[in-house]
Amino acid sequence: MIAHCNNKFCLFNWALFLIFAQVSNICYASDKDNIAEDQEIITSTTQDNEEVKIAPNLDLKEVAPLPKPVITKPASDEVEPETQEETEEKIEEEVTVETEPDIDEKKYPEATAVKEKPEREKLVILGSEVPPATSTRLAWSPQVSISGLSLPTPVLVINGANPGPTLCLTGAIHGDELNGIEVVRRVMYDINPEDLNGTLIGVPIVNLQGFQRGSRYLSDRRDLNRFFPGEENGSLASRIAHSLFSEVISHCNYLIDLHTGSLRRTNLPQIRANMSNPKVAEFVEGFDKIAVVHHAGNPGMLRTAANNVGIIAITMELGESLRIQENQIAAGTHSVNSVLEKFEMYPRVLIWGKPKPAYYESTWVRVESGGILFSQMGLGDTVSIGDVLGVVTDPITNQSTDLKSPIKGHIIGMAVNQVVMPGFAAYHIGIESNQEEMVKEDEENLDVEPDGELDPE
Repeated sequence: MIAHCNNKFCLFNWALFLIFAQVSNICYASDKDNIAEDQEIITSTTQDNEEVKIAPNLDLKEVAPLPKPVITKPASDEVEPETQEETEEKIEEEVTVETEPDIDEKKYPEATAVKEKPEREKLVILGSEVPPATSTRLAWSPQVSISGLSLPTPVLVINGANPGPTLCLTGAIHGDELNGIEVVRRVMYDINPEDLNGTLIGVPIVNLQGFQRGSRYLSDRRDLNRFFPGEENGSLASRIAHSLFSEVISHCNYLIDLHTGSLRRTNLPQIRANMSNPKVAEFVEGFDKIAVVHHAGNPGMLRTAANNVGIIAITMELGESLRIQENQIAAGTHSVNSVLEKFEMYPRVLIWGKPKPAYYESTWVRVESGGILFSQMGLGDTVSIGDVLGVVTDPITNQSTDLKSPIKGHIIGMAVNQVVMPGFAAYHIGIESNQEEMVKEDEENLDVEPDGELDPE
């Protein structure tokens, strides 16, 4: 190329090009060294930032922006044991700090999944440390949505100033069940962390996908409450279940899972619990006067999965889906507050007295002919053998068929007026019993299942 340069100006330009190229190579090599050093610094900084942050102390009644989601990847579903250094530090603190008085174990039934005895220590959840006497909002995200379009689910955490158990409240696992959302809000927003013994964790809306669409199901038409404890690499529902169970539920000693009736059915406020489990039965005694129906639970349900790992869990049913019902919400809030009072987690000014739960065996009354159902009885009504519960009218032939009660009891669940087909479970009749008889009774002798289970939870 130089051979074609026949004048001094061309040679001068070529010399400038060679000098510029040499300088560029030197700068590039220097920049590579600088980039490598910067990468080392960034990596070091990132590693340093892996430590959990301290959650802010908030007044939950105040309107606040939602926190950003934090992705956490627990090594396993089990709670990691304390290291020897942490144990030694705790022993040194106990030597210098006045010890807490002994806690009566009878007031706190064991929950072997997390701790055998409630004791005050730091709470680390969803990537944040929540100190004692702190209430805060965190965010849980199962990371199953398209990047940039996912919304974190709010998680309310109140870590009390004093030792005690951890009680968790979950609402809207089925996205169309609204009453439980308001119960969680009313309970959590009325707690002063300075007076709380233990910890409260509330997830008002677990199934955010279904809630936004007014649907019971997830976006893939799966029922989330059939996939617990879930699998990390399973289906969409299984991944969401695994994320919630490992990141939130694993912190619980006790769990109240809030639901409503499904498939256009409504329920009297009631507890569904495996009363053959002594610890669950003892927990149920803490509720105020409320109907209790014995049912072990089906595989995949949140309360079944929780019970299987030692977390004491029950289901609370309140009213009808897709509706906000003040009387049902008030009853549910009252029952949760009674548990907080009776387990000495939080003092209440209200005088509860000594009401006890009412235990029921149950059976369903099914429709024999299709048509439109018109009920003549309501929730909580007492019925006797032969009482007409409702009438099914065929709109084509005008033929009417009475639905009569085969037993004496109370209506604890029922279908709302609607079009029904033969075999449809219309009325859930509770037969008053006691705890011992209820557990001994063979459930196979009772028609407890409207659609494959005890009224879908």
